[in-house]
Amino acid sequence: MSIEIREVKTRQELKKFIRFPHSIYKGNAYWVPGLDFDEMNTLSRNKNPAFEVCEARYWLAYKDGKIAGRIAGILNHAYIEKWKNRYIRFGWIDFIDDEEVSKALLQAVENWAKEIGMTAVHGPLGFTDLDYEGMLVEGFDKLGTMATIYNHPYYPVHLEKLGYRKDVDWVEYESSVPTEIPARIEEIAANVREKLNLRTLKVKKAKELLPYAPRIFEVVDASYSGLYGTVPLTKKQVEAYTKQYFGFIRPDFVSVVVDGNDRVIGFGITMPSLSKALQKSRGKLFPFGFIHLLRALKKNDMADMYLIGILPEYQGKGVNALILCEIGKTFIQNGIVHVETNPELEQNLKVQAQWKFFDTRQHKRRRVFIKQIA
Repeated sequence: MSIEIREVKTRQELKKFIRFPHSIYKGNAYWVPGLDFDEMNTLSRNKNPAFEVCEARYWLAYKDGKIAGRIAGILNHAYIEKWKNRYIRFGWIDFIDDEEVSKALLQAVENWAKEIGMTAVHGPLGFTDLDYEGMLVEGFDKLGTMATIYNHPYYPVHLEKLGYRKDVDWVEYESSVPTEIPARIEEIAANVREKLNLRTLKVKKAKELLPYAPRIFEVVDASYSGLYGTVPLTKKQVEAYTKQYFGFIRPDFVSVVVDGNDRVIGFGITMPSLSKALQKSRGKLFPFGFIHLLRALKKNDMADMYLIGILPEYQGKGVNALILCEIGKTFIQNGIVHVETNPELEQNLKVQAQWKFFDTRQHKRRRVFIKQIA
């Protein structure tokens, strides 16, 4: 039977789009589902402020009357303006192990790209650098995280057969938390505090970080500006991310470094791992999903590192050691044994160098593929 591609037009169809991965990862020990309401907010034009600078279309593939795959096509005007590449993005790609299905899905995006004069298709990417990006190509037998894509091993095989090639890779590391902070890290942190007149914020409640949130995102833009595919966040995007994430973070797992004028110059955001809690919740907060998440936030031996950023003028001066020192102490106090670094661009050697004082191993790799269509 031929494959039928249908564009998602209604909220009900969007719900099917969001829930489809549950059918092909049922029973998978490594896949971590996102929260349905979070996905709905990201993909809805009236909820996600990224639509100020983006256009998006979503498609479902049907085979024998059943959903067999999904894909999003994203046109990011801010990306084109900044990087001068007439590229369209694909994301939220999932499909059964059927080459006709994957071909039909990607052709839907490619056809749209040709219609609007784009020269290439690349992905998986989201609306911004804070969305899911990079298809897993190594580490299929490792537990995923809330911030990353997990996919079956056949996904990249299909893409390569369809003419897609590597554009960029991210690597990920697993680190064992030491029983005490390495002396060299402590020494560097102390010197940086004194020499650069820096201090780390001490807060007890997440809401105490809210006044610093806009500046934290300014540091994100400044420190990430040269990295693959990044675009500056708009004011509305910053407000949305602040509302989305700063309401439930654990402040002791966040390190914010300020100068003598109380200006944020660097930060590190980590969290107790929510991977297993999200697996138990199956994408739903209610009726019991939130209980699993609350338990994971309070009692856990695993943590994820989400973001670390330092203003360019402070990079290479040991500020990262100050951040890692503070976060490391929190890990030790809370019984954290293992830490996931989440993705780091393979050529970003400065970031990878910060793990040299820890027992760390690279265990995952993910890739953005590209196909020229002009």
